[in-house]
Parts: sequence; structure tokens; C-alpha cells
Amino acid sequence: MKREIKYLLIIIGIAFGLSSLSLGLLGLSKFIPQFFSLAILDSINPCTFVVYTIFLIALSVKGLPKKSLYIVGLAFIVAVYISYYSLGVGLVIITGKIPVSWAGYLAVILGIYNIVTGILEKSRTVGKGKLRKLAFSVEGTMVGGLILGFMVSLTLLPCSMGPYVVYATIVSKMKLLAYLMLALYNLIFVLPLFVILFGMGSLTDSKSFSRTIVKHSRELSVVSGILLIGIGAWILM
Repeated sequence: MKREIKYLLIIIGIAFGLSSLSLGLLGLSKFIPQFFSLAILDSINPCTFVVYTIFLIALSVKGLPKKSLYIVGLAFIVAVYISYYSLGVGLVIITGKIPVSWAGYLAVILGIYNIVTGILEKSRTVGKGKLRKLAFSVEGTMVGGLILGFMVSLTLLPCSMGPYVVYATIVSKMKLLAYLMLALYNLIFVLPLFVILFGMGSLTDSKSFSRTIVKHSRELSVVSGILLIGIGAWILM
């Protein structure tokens, strides 16, 4: 367990350190609070947590050795990173001609959307039931982890589209630098998946962690909405 915590702390340190250092060197220090706010908001994603935890439990039930479980779990994370990055590239291209001020209005609108859906407890996950079944049916291999990761990524935008769309709109004005900004953003985005894989100590604890997030998804959605509105106001100032 101590070794897993060590790996987790190293990964978190690299993700936050590299992002902060890069933004500082690029002369974007003032953007750091907004960068981390959007990335962290996006990363707390109940849609992904549930499927990922079920997948790890399914692998455990199948008797997969712990080392192999980590390899397959990491393959899932890599697939999510690649898919979400690719999605970001598409968003950057689409939003490239949209004025930055529109990102502010968009943040406010999506913030209100998050608050309303949170209060009404409306699920924004696409095909959640099918993904759960897929988590148990996928083979416990790297290929299986990659396939499930790519499939889950198809559900991410409806579930947490606010922060990513706003972020893509902002960085799209940075031309080629936008693609580096997407890479840094997604380092933060996948961190909770590493927490589930390495930091919970056991699959039982991972399941408990995931259930806690899902249980409080309503409150998280409302908080996310409020912060998005705040970021929108910052953009429009």
C-alpha cells in the first residue's frame, strides 16, 4: 500500500508541477487559478468513476493478479486521456473563431445547466447501463482496458461538458500553443482515475470512494455550476 501511495503522490506532483511550471514559463501565471479550477471541475466525473470502479472489481472477481490489474487499469486511463485530448482538439477547431467573450457567456449558461440538472438529479451520462455491462464483459487485458476507456470517453462530454468547452474556447486563441494547453489540462483530468487505481488501498475502498462521489454528484454538480458561473464572470470582466 505504501508503494501505491508513493506512486500516486509522484504522479500528482508531476501533473501539478509540470502544469504550473509550463504555464509560468509561457507567461500565463495569471491563468493558473482558472486552469486548475476548470481541469479539477472536469476531472470529478461520476460518469467515469462508476464504470472504472466496476471494471476494476470485475477484473478482481476474474482473479486477475494485482500487477496485471494495474496494467489494465493504466491502459484504461491512457485510452481516456487520448480520447479526451482528441475531443479537445475538435473543440479547439470548432471554437477557434468564437470570440473569447462568448466563452464567458457559455460558462454562465453551462453553469446554470449544471445547477439545474444537479438539483433535479438528472443524469447526463449516455448509455450508462450498457457501459456497466461492458465493464464486466471486457477481457482483462490491455486491449480490453483500452476499448473500455475509449467507449467511456464517448459519455464524457454530456456529463461534464461545461469546463472543457469553456477551456477549449479560451485556449483556441493561442494557436499551436492550444494543443500543449490541452495536454496539460488532461494530465489533471485523469488524476482521479489514478487515485482510484493506486490510492484507495483496495478494491473495496475504491468502490466506496466511487460510491461517495456518485452519492454526492448532485452537490458536486451544483458546486461545479457555481464555479463555472464565477469563471464566466471572470472572463467577461
